[in-house]
Amino acid sequence: MTFSLRKLVLVAAFGALATGAFAQQAKVAFGGLKQDTTLPVEVQADQLSVNNADGTAIFSGNVLVGQGEMRISAAEVKVKYGADGKSIDQLLATGGVTISNLADAAEAREAIYTIASGIVVMTGDVLLTQGPSAIAGQKLTIDLKAGTGTMEGRVSTTFVPGGN
Repeated sequence: MTFSLRKLVLVAAFGALATGAFAQQAKVAFGGLKQDTTLPVEVQADQLSVNNADGTAIFSGNVLVGQGEMRISAAEVKVKYGADGKSIDQLLATGGVTISNLADAAEAREAIYTIASGIVVMTGDVLLTQGPSAIAGQKLTIDLKAGTGTMEGRVSTTFVPGGN
């Protein structure tokens, strides 16, 4: 079952008051992060290194990846190509990763975006902001096709009373 962030925040707040602890996992709606994963992927960076032997390319320095309205920024992005050598299979972003789309944004240490499935897994001190609300954890899995996600690992949230 997927909750809207507004409902999740209220449930988490009341649950914390009742139990004195935060949830270990939370499901949230990511309407702003819903994405057409068939759109072209554009990459800008300071440097590019290509390895034809293992089918990878590494973009480094101020990397910005765009697909439709979604943007991924990171220090480095490794592109893994599919078996055909032309299609992109995965993007592995490291070094202060930020993913944004419209009003939603998520930050983490690392992210893996599997293009075909539309799944992004962000790990390491993850922070998701949706307007004035925020939710934090250690792992965020986003399904870009469905616009949903799950935050795991000592989940905590902040909300603005009357603003959600």
